[in-house]
Parts: sequence; structure tokens; C-alpha cells
Amino acid sequence: MMKTRFFAACLMTLTSVGLFADVHAEEPGKLIFSDDFERNESQELTDEVGNGWGTNSKSRAGGNKQVDLKDGTMRIFIHETADHGVSVTHPMELRDGWVEIKFMLEDEKDSLGLNFADLQYKKVWAGHLFKVVIGTKQTELADLKTGAMDLKIRDARQSKTLTPAQQEMLKTKAKRFPHKLETGKWYTAVAKIEGDKLSVSIDGKEVGSFSSEGIAHPTKRMLRLAVQRNVVVDDIRIYSQGN
Repeated sequence: MMKTRFFAACLMTLTSVGLFADVHAEEPGKLIFSDDFERNESQELTDEVGNGWGTNSKSRAGGNKQVDLKDGTMRIFIHETADHGVSVTHPMELRDGWVEIKFMLEDEKDSLGLNFADLQYKKVWAGHLFKVVIGTKQTELADLKTGAMDLKIRDARQSKTLTPAQQEMLKTKAKRFPHKLETGKWYTAVAKIEGDKLSVSIDGKEVGSFSSEGIAHPTKRMLRLAVQRNVVVDDIRIYSQGN
């Protein structure tokens, strides 16, 4: 409720000073999912995110808790027994659209990953299509469908049989953009998908964009929040455009 009142107050302020039209000059599309994490768990032993979210804690961390709802936020932290990064998943279905998320990194080494997937597409490992990884020093955008998670490429990487041509091709499948984010500070990121183009902005300022054929995959069916260490997230919204 407090978040709703605060947002409404900000909206009224922006409108009154004539800034709202500029800030939202581009419409995000149809809202298909949102979460503000204003709820409590019934216990504190295992993940209990609710609202359609799933996690990999049972399969990758022995069932130990890695996601905690606290003070209206979702805190994600890797357990010492985990053999894989934390994956917090939610189904969706869109071709083009926006993912908007409020996040905080508490350590210089922390990062937030937004991984877009389609588990029905069997030519890539675990449905991986493309990703955004936001750290304190840079943001990475990567096409996984035609890059590192293509099954043939992944097999060659694991067997160390990548050809020189494949190695050069992989260099074209990701792009990094340097920046500086403060630890302990809230930011709002928007990942925007339009055809084969993926762009990211933080607090309304564009970080960078990247175009690659895998981004144009016709149906993104799942969003994974991928965390290697720790991250705190809040207010997430997913919009679909023209679908």
C-alpha cells in the first residue's frame, strides 16, 4: 500500500510539472505480469516465493533456502552447498516487450542476470535464448541461442574442440558496456526487446543495445533471474508489445 501511494504521488508530481509525457514518451505495451513482493512466507526453512515464481534450490542447493521475502523485497542469495547459480523463474509469453525491475547490488562482485528462455525449443541447452547481466562495473548483453548455448557449440566448448571459426563467431554474440553502479543503492533497469534488438537502460539512461538473430526468437516463454552471489530485487513488471 505504501508503495502504491508513493507511486501515485510521484505520478501526480510528474504530471503537474509536465514531465510525465517526456519520461514515458514510449509506451511499454500490455502489462502481463507484475510483483511488488509485499507478502510474507509461512515458514523460513525453504523457498516460498509465491505468485507463480519457481526456484532451482531443490535441485541445485539440496533444498536449502536461497530466496527470502523480506520488507517488501525479494532477497536472492546463493547457499554454500549450491553447485549452480540461483535461478528464480517465472513463466511469460511474449515476442517483443519490456522487463522492468528494481534492484540493489550490495557488494562489488554481485550481479543481476535476466535470462530469457523457451524450454520448448530443444536446439539450445535448457532453453537459453539471450541474457542481460548487470554488474557494478558493466552490463553484458548476449545472444545464447545462436552462441554459447547452441547445443553443437556447447558440446564443442565442453570437449574443447571449437574451431577457430567458431571461436571468432562467439566473439560476435555478446557485447559489454562499462558503467559504474554504487553498492547499497536502488536502481531500476529496463530490458527492451524489439525484433533482433536488445537494449538496456538504468534509471532512464540507456546503457547500450545489441542486435543478434537469437534475440528475435518468436516466443520468450520464461524469465529467469540469474544470481551468482547475492542481489535484492523489488517491483518487477513484464510488458508485451504487439503480440
